[in-house]
Amino acid sequence: MKKVFIALGIVGMFVFASCKENASSKVNAENVEVAAERDLEAKKLPEMSFEKIEHDFGTIIQGTPQETVFTFTNTGNAPLIITSATSSCGCTVPNPPKDPIAPGEDGELLVKFNGTGQNQVTKTITVMANTQKGKELLRIKAFVNPKDAGPTALGPVK
Repeated sequence: MKKVFIALGIVGMFVFASCKENASSKVNAENVEVAAERDLEAKKLPEMSFEKIEHDFGTIIQGTPQETVFTFTNTGNAPLIITSATSSCGCTVPNPPKDPIAPGEDGELLVKFNGTGQNQVTKTITVMANTQKGKELLRIKAFVNPKDAGPTALGPVK
């Protein structure tokens, strides 16, 4: 047992003696510069700034298709890529731009609503992009009157 402790002690001394090299002398300055540039590039992100995040169609007749455009600007410092745009209901169809939006450039997201539902209707559009937040929420709303109410329907009472 004593021999085992002596052997471990000798091995330990060799390990500690071999670790006395100066680790900072092994750092390549060129690699540090490349890593610093990479880190700066990673901090560059696009940012979506919408003119409006909600659109009110007002009072509509049930089944009447509606469309609106949400205009936005990439106020960040990297190309903006919209990966998906989905709605809270199949009656609302968002159509985002397919190409990247350069910094400072504008883009448009077309939203189509088929006019279904009754009374006050609110739908949410979720836009997934390569921004820091990762997603943006947009809303459309309308007061939907039944078809048989005709054009004389007054809409909601305020």
